[in-house]
Amino acid sequence: MKIIAGKDKGKTGKVEETFAKIEKVVVEGINIATRHQKNRQTGSQGQIVEKSMPIHVSNVSIMEGKKPVRVGYKVEDGKKVRVARPSGKNI
Repeated sequence: MKIIAGKDKGKTGKVEETFAKIEKVVVEGINIATRHQKNRQTGSQGQIVEKSMPIHVSNVSIMEGKKPVRVGYKVEDGKKVRVARPSGKNI
């Protein structure tokens, strides 16, 4: 995926997790937030943890090779499939 809007615009990464109901995705290494973790009673120390946060799906684009592409749809054998607009290949 390539980020097309926001503070990480132009960066690329792999999708780690999707949230269909809220229309967001977590992309590896994108939209990093730091979280402060408290000491645990078991003896581990507190620390600062970096975590990838979700980004809205409208701010990412699917990549085909090294180029971002738009997605279209067509019906094949009675099923709706996604295709890359420039090349017509199935995604």
